[in-house]
Amino acid sequence: MGELLQLRVALAQVDTRVGDVTGNAGSVVDWTARAADAGAHVVVFPEMTLTGYPPEDLVLRESFARASERALVELAARLAERGLGDTAVVVGYLAHTEGSGPAPVDEPPTDDDRPSDANPRRGAPRNAAALLHGGEVVVRYYKRHLPNYGVFDEARYFVPGTELPVVRLHGVDVALTICEDLWVEGGPCGVAGQAGVDVVLSPNASPYERAKDDLRLPLVRRRAAEARATIVYCNQVGGQDELVFDGDSMVVAADGTLLARAPQFVEHLTTVDLAIDPASVPGRREGRIGPMTVTRHVVSAEPVPPFEPAPGVVADPLSDCEEVWRALVLGLRDFIDKNGMPSVVLGLSGGIDSAVCAALAVDALGADRVHGVGLPSRWSSEHSLADAEDLAKRLGLHYSVVPIAPMVDAYESSVELSGLAAENLQARVRGTLLMALSNQHGHLLLTTGNKSEVAVGYSTLYGDSAGGFAPIKDVPKTLVWELARWRNAWARERGETEPIPQNSIDKPPSAELAPGQVDTDSLPSYEELDAVVADYVDRDLGMAELLERGHDPEVVARVLRLVDGAEFKRRQSAPGTKISLKAFGRDRRLPVTNRWRETLPTVREGAQA
Repeated sequence: MGELLQLRVALAQVDTRVGDVTGNAGSVVDWTARAADAGAHVVVFPEMTLTGYPPEDLVLRESFARASERALVELAARLAERGLGDTAVVVGYLAHTEGSGPAPVDEPPTDDDRPSDANPRRGAPRNAAALLHGGEVVVRYYKRHLPNYGVFDEARYFVPGTELPVVRLHGVDVALTICEDLWVEGGPCGVAGQAGVDVVLSPNASPYERAKDDLRLPLVRRRAAEARATIVYCNQVGGQDELVFDGDSMVVAADGTLLARAPQFVEHLTTVDLAIDPASVPGRREGRIGPMTVTRHVVSAEPVPPFEPAPGVVADPLSDCEEVWRALVLGLRDFIDKNGMPSVVLGLSGGIDSAVCAALAVDALGADRVHGVGLPSRWSSEHSLADAEDLAKRLGLHYSVVPIAPMVDAYESSVELSGLAAENLQARVRGTLLMALSNQHGHLLLTTGNKSEVAVGYSTLYGDSAGGFAPIKDVPKTLVWELARWRNAWARERGETEPIPQNSIDKPPSAELAPGQVDTDSLPSYEELDAVVADYVDRDLGMAELLERGHDPEVVARVLRLVDGAEFKRRQSAPGTKISLKAFGRDRRLPVTNRWRETLPTVREGAQA
């Protein structure tokens, strides 16, 4: 082992705002100052920090891309003016380069792609990261692998990069990659391993889904082994429409050792002291390596003076329910605050869904910004009103009661309605009243439907589905109960009032739109329903595969018919925080007009039924 080089790296796990180029740049300056105060030599920010992620079709506006490019250059100068020029900063941004893109990842743009009269497009957008130092943009890296699955549409927008820049910083060779580049074996990390580098700095915007933090560490370990270098993985935190980012930034050594890990769902500056043995890299190459061209740049060859290293901090993992709860709270808070909304309103029925939504809203915004309304009909039970009032007292939110029976009677005196039409009228009167209160007072209306109901269309258009945000839209009913029990236990352990009345947890769920009505009059048990929805929606299994997994054939046929028939309702539903493998909306997009239906498999002669 030769003489070790030292480098203190900071990971700025920050919450950005899409489109706020000026505000995001200001955040980079502020967090770089914190990193410099902590003695960091380089600080890494998340993917597309300057523009926020994902910017979606804003990418297609050349004015937006040019603003991002200008902000990058101005940011480098501003950092130097603030006395932060000696701290290297890696920041994600939207680049706008010449070319016609998007292009297949293994076919980089050629001279034929240059703009012309026949091809007038004046530039190609790139998902980019830059290293800033000394008031200058030292290098720019363009993301190589563009995800085009699930919530990602990057192949729609971006041209892939073909160059891997390596920067020598205080004698340490650092390479840049971006997010999806880490998920691909034989990608930029493999190229870095062949080129010979000491550290890979990776800005990320990796959205949260349940247990995804369990996948990241093994992934980063594989890439660290492939790169033969320490991986610095800095992830975004915060909510953006349906997505929520959990942070979970980490640093992993080439041998797989976890050196540091940031907490989830909070902005955080993590520092880690690296000890690099340059002799461990047998050779350092540049030029064409596989599908990429490696370039080398020198910022500073002189090592930093020796310093006493501090141990890296590894945050404790969260339990499944706490992780989901924090994701839902952050997703709701950022949706409300980033859109400048002062408060929320929601209907309180005394049931478990509205109770959990109210508790989430109070945790996200504070009780004074949450307004609950009881809307009893002639079929509402006494315990429903009592449970709603009990919930309001426990949470300390604003609460009022507006009986809807006189309004329903007025409708029914004008038009004859019966059965489902009469039931849905009650839901629509409630939706109209809540929307009116939203308009009158500037509250955003929260709709309280869960994933199980959204899946099978167990809701009333313009009634209980009305609203601007759906906090538990991606939460199955069985998990709603789990979260309620967890939240009460969490409060109990801290000597606080349990926010959710036990009766709301224990009683059979009911829409209370008819005498004695319960959800299981119309649906299978939620345990059966959620199991089928998880396999059919999240995992895209067909009828035969569902039966192979042991689901009841009658339940499967019934649930699939309901799910397929409710697509037109889901197209009109409010956004809600994604927590599952496949959420309705960005993840799952099926045609409303659609004749395909899953059918029971044909039993061949001699085959077992």
